[in-house]
This record gives sequence, C-alpha cells and structure tokens, in this order.
Amino acid sequence: MKPAAVLETALYVTDLAAAETFYGDVLGLERIAKVEGRHVFFRCGQGVVLLFNARATIEPPAPGARLPVPPHGTTGQGHLCFSASADEIEAWKNRLEAAGIAIEADFEWPNGGRSIYIRDPSGNSLEFAEPRIWGL
Repeated sequence: MKPAAVLETALYVTDLAAAETFYGDVLGLERIAKVEGRHVFFRCGQGVVLLFNARATIEPPAPGARLPVPPHGTTGQGHLCFSASADEIEAWKNRLEAAGIAIEADFEWPNGGRSIYIRDPSGNSLEFAEPRIWGL
C-alpha cells in the first residue's frame, strides 16, 4: 500500500488576518473553515491548504476535547507549490505583479518546466510550477 494523494498541506503564519486576505482575495482560494486566532482553511482543487497560527497549535487539546488533534507546528518559512500550466503561470505572474507582489524567482528547470516563486505575508515561499518539473 501507498498513499494515493496529499489531502492537506499546512503552513504556519504570523498574521491570520493577513493570510486570510492573501490566500482568499489575491490567490482566490475558497475559505472553508476558520477559528479566530487559531486557523483558517482553504480549498485548493482536490486538497486543502491549512493555515495555522503556530503558537496556537503547539498547545495540546484539553482532556476530553471533541477533536483531539495532537500538538503540531513549526516556526520559520515553509514552502508550498501550486500546480499550473505554462499559460496559467504567465497569467499568475501578471496577476501577482498587478497586485504589487514581487516575483522572487522565475526560471525554467533543466529537465523542463517553469516555476515562479513569491512570498506570502508571513514569508512562506509559494511556487507556481508546471507538473512536468516532476515528470508528471
């Protein structure tokens, strides 16, 4: 047996309100859940992007909690890559630049495929890449 796909990906942010605006308004993701001061979750294709306040998720759940999710979290900059076609990458580049978001890197991989990189408001590295960079 092996896992079939990644269902959810988590990033840890320093400002949930700024993250919610960025991922919802700039990236256009649909918000599906929110707990003030703790997390905001967005649908992305067949998966979910989880944005957590790291300080809130390192606390263990209260005894008898309805959802006994173990503590988790990290600090520092994380990374997430969104799948995009070559045409979509160009459209994303134009949209992001129009929104005042700097493109940190834009290049073709040696084995084929293009990536662009930006930063979210918490400094996480976000990439838009053609799936063929991984032979997909």
